[in-house]
Amino acid sequence: MDRARSPQVPPEDSPSEADVSEPDAVRYEREGAAAVVTIDRQHRRNAVDGETAAKLHEAYLRFEADENARVMVLTGAGGVSFCAGADLKATETMANRLTSAEGPMGFTRLTPCKPTIAAISGFCLAGGLELALWCDLRIATDGSTLGYPERRWGVPLIDGGTQRLPRIVGLGRALDLILTGRMIDAREALEMGLLTEVVPAGAHLERALALAEGLARFPQRTMLADRRAAIDGLGMPLADGLALEARAGPEVFAEGAQGAARFAAGEGRGGAGAGV
Repeated sequence: MDRARSPQVPPEDSPSEADVSEPDAVRYEREGAAAVVTIDRQHRRNAVDGETAAKLHEAYLRFEADENARVMVLTGAGGVSFCAGADLKATETMANRLTSAEGPMGFTRLTPCKPTIAAISGFCLAGGLELALWCDLRIATDGSTLGYPERRWGVPLIDGGTQRLPRIVGLGRALDLILTGRMIDAREALEMGLLTEVVPAGAHLERALALAEGLARFPQRTMLADRRAAIDGLGMPLADGLALEARAGPEVFAEGAQGAARFAAGEGRGGAGAGV
């Protein structure tokens, strides 16, 4: 890596730092209605090795099975790096995950049944960006850096990066980042639609948790049905997408009718985005 020409790429850690014991490389914690999944390999800029990927998959399965966890918030410990991607000093530990059903970075080839939010601070690079793109929403601190620097050393995007980024920002903007490997700051990422919101330094997790609580207060069946229709309908011809949406409607109509009645009675009129 040419650091003189790539000042934004996080520097390599010393060999001694790579030997740090990490029993809690991935933490699963409940905060209200949210399951907070934290990558904690700060000595490696929260880069993911094979063991960490397996723990991320376990956390994903735990979230899916946790009926009281309505939203997953994915973040990185320390505030310096959300995730710097796959640990390039431990690529041999990822070899058996390349063709796995869940994805090399833990769960990137799976689709959760509930909303997910990435709470980003610092470097969000390579496979780390692919993890963030896996999430429904992305909150980042001002000063964060996002991109695919692995273009420079020939590492492929195999955790959804070539598929999700174009769906989020459009093909032209996506190819700019995919082909050039250039990195962008949070403000540019927000302008192109890659980020949902930019917050002051240190406020990313707090804002993600507040957003999660807002989502958790909505009637769940209709919100989840609308979310699934949007995800499953992407790429379908319009007529097929409308048919998919229509099929979901009757299943949740009763809940919708109850909500409409409450609104008509003057309940829940907090305005657009109330509670979020």
